[in-house]
Amino acid sequence: MSILVNSLAFAFYMLAAVLSRPKPALVLGHAEGETSGATQRSERWSTWVMALAWIAQTITFAMVLHGELQPHFGFAQALSVTFWLVAAVYWVESLYYPLQMLRSWICLLAAISILLSWVFPGGFTPPYGAGPTFALHWAMGIAAYGLFGAAVLHGILLWTAERSLHRRKGAVSGVSRSLPLLTLEKLTYRLAAVGFVLLTASLIFAATFSEELFGKPFEFNHQAVFGIAAWLIFAVLMVGRVFLGWRGTRALAWLFGGTVLLMLTYVGSRFVLQVILHR
Repeated sequence: MSILVNSLAFAFYMLAAVLSRPKPALVLGHAEGETSGATQRSERWSTWVMALAWIAQTITFAMVLHGELQPHFGFAQALSVTFWLVAAVYWVESLYYPLQMLRSWICLLAAISILLSWVFPGGFTPPYGAGPTFALHWAMGIAAYGLFGAAVLHGILLWTAERSLHRRKGAVSGVSRSLPLLTLEKLTYRLAAVGFVLLTASLIFAATFSEELFGKPFEFNHQAVFGIAAWLIFAVLMVGRVFLGWRGTRALAWLFGGTVLLMLTYVGSRFVLQVILHR
């Protein structure tokens, strides 16, 4: 049953990615109005197909939480949950802002994460990780991953639009036609700010309840070092944004750098252990 539902999620995400691909302004042999109508129909279909994919993926996670499936915990599963959350954030935002340009990428990344979870199933959750303390720590960490992931996708869109704007010497880009750059910038760093709060709570939680979470006292291993380094980079970004007015490439560089370090904290280390060291 779980394989079927997960397969449906993968298929729907891929279909939504195809349906939501950017369309040219004009198609040879068709009038502009006809092309616009076809684009709108494709976007409506991709909206519903993406919703079906997200629901199917949610059902899979619910089966794990209710004990119908034995939980697996690896880098691919973390990525899958992360992009599931990114898709949820996108859905909430799309109710208020035109963000169709992100849909194809989000669906494609979500589908790839599901595929990776099949190829690299990971290990079972250890007995001490089954309690509510571990669940809360895990939820905060994954939520931070998802919010920073969504912020990075917004940041890439913002960086692309700004480059296009400068390269064309003030010409309006495709992104800024549908969503003002200032609004996109605010969305990007609001997501990063909420992610920073959750990351802070997760790190404090891990240090305080280390024995209950991991079965041993807190220690400065590679995961702790990467996590604290990522937190420091995000802290500098928050200070720079609020007090120094950082914008543009400088702020995005700190956002991207911090997210890379955050990914190395768990996903990167688990990838090395599972795929390279086979542990």
